[in-house]
Amino acid sequence: MNITEQSVNGVTVLRADGRIDSGNAAQFEAALLSVIGAEGTRLVVDMERLSYISSAGLRCLLVAAKAARAKRGAIALSAMAPHIREVFDVSGFSSLFEIHADAAAAVAALGG
Repeated sequence: MNITEQSVNGVTVLRADGRIDSGNAAQFEAALLSVIGAEGTRLVVDMERLSYISSAGLRCLLVAAKAARAKRGAIALSAMAPHIREVFDVSGFSSLFEIHADAAAAVAALGG
């Protein structure tokens, strides 16, 4: 897994590339939480290049969402492949996050 970070109109966009599984979930969680350091942080997790996410990866997103809410921030997800979206739908995570077609739409939805 490779994670890149970019700022777009005051919104941080993290791009996850590859697989998120139990072997690298800690790295993914650390990247998410490092962005959520400030009050009111707006974060987009762009999943366009994500090929797989395990329950460990879902847990990381849940931890990050709770941290963001505690600091009056927001997280949106974008560009999920159909098989990734299915994981979110089946697990009920689709109802916990705003999910957008692409990163630009997610950034705009967060006010960026």
